[in-house]
Amino acid sequence: QVRLVESGGGLVQAGGSLRLSCAASGGTFSSYVMGWFRQAPGKEREFVARIRWSGGNTYYADSVKGRFTISRDYAKNTVYLQMNTLKPDDTAVYYCAAGQRYSSWLGDFGSWGQGTQVTVSS
Repeated sequence: QVRLVESGGGLVQAGGSLRLSCAASGGTFSSYVMGWFRQAPGKEREFVARIRWSGGNTYYADSVKGRFTISRDYAKNTVYLQMNTLKPDDTAVYYCAAGQRYSSWLGDFGSWGQGTQVTVSS
């Protein structure tokens, strides 16, 4: 059973940076796609970024392209989301997810973490 645990959220001023981590266990992840999604209050959960565990191909939502970077560490079974030049609009709960399809649709991700809060003050 895949287990995902996020960490690294917090409160930061606009223009600042945070790095989120997602520790994965309970599966053989070489065939997986790992994704980050976020959900702001009153809004639907939306795609942020994804990465193929094997090969490292990445893809980003337009809203974060050039500011966020997704990466993975094989040895630690951990996926990261480096977030730079943060804006108040980035405020949300951020979720790590694992799936088998190279997709941006949350329905293609079958395993989810509990989420970590990111708050960006203006």
